[in-house]
Amino acid sequence: MGFATHLGPWLLGTNRYTTGTTATTLANTGCTVVSQSGNVVFGTLTGNLIAVPAGSQIVDVKVVTTTVFDAAATCKLNIGGTDFTTTGTITNVGSVALGANATTPGGWLNVGSSDVLIAYTLTGTSLTTGAATIIVTYAVRNSDGSQRPTGQQN
Repeated sequence: MGFATHLGPWLLGTNRYTTGTTATTLANTGCTVVSQSGNVVFGTLTGNLIAVPAGSQIVDVKVVTTTVFDAAATCKLNIGGTDFTTTGTITNVGSVALGANATTPGGWLNVGSSDVLIAYTLTGTSLTTGAATIIVTYAVRNSDGSQRPTGQQN
């Protein structure tokens, strides 16, 4: 199986437009959910992780540790320089979920009108070992954040 690239959101469902108020007449299409991931290691404490398309909605962020860090490490993500996750503490091999930052949850709902970099900051006291993969899951939407076509779009 090979890779394919598709620009713009894919909508899945059976009813594209709302024409009434019942279950069979309300639009039931939704955007596809995709993910990207990047690796972090003890020697590189900051960097750009991935780029996500304009208008995307962050669904989930996980840090999966594959090699335990030799000191308690913390991981924080930001969109375009603005922190958008709480700090997750990594102490064991396994998975840690990062939640939306209480002061900037809007970054999860819409990353903005242009493609953005998601960067990470990893901190810990004298880290000499450790590795993890950060997985960002998001819904691809139009650059304005809309997820349904207008009546004029096919």
